[in-house]
Amino acid sequence: MSKIKIAFSLVPVGLMALMIGCSGEAEVSFNKDVKPILDENCLKCHVEDGAGFVKTGLNMTSYESLMKGTKFGPIIEPGSSVSSTLARLISGNADPSLKMPHGAGSKPLSEGEIATIKAWIDQGAKNN
Repeated sequence: MSKIKIAFSLVPVGLMALMIGCSGEAEVSFNKDVKPILDENCLKCHVEDGAGFVKTGLNMTSYESLMKGTKFGPIIEPGSSVSSTLARLISGNADPSLKMPHGAGSKPLSEGEIATIKAWIDQGAKNN
């Protein structure tokens, strides 16, 4: 293959790397950004023997248990917040009776908290 053909075959790869590098969106960390939101707003119910755990099987105390999901299946689709049940529930894009956090005295997540969780999911829901 000639040097010109090789160079042109690498153009799409270079453009993709440039687009990713220049997207301006900072990487969201599960441990630094997402876990504190979950700890503050979700662990009241979604821990062993908590009401949310008893009803759904969802334990949110660790990355592994969160990614395991509920007894009905996973709630996070890495790379797609639109397809993730967790994002729909915290955004109010599900039946109002299912909006999370749920229960007396629970306040909704802020737009910033929701955006952080969605960005983390869209970035692949990494254990970082």
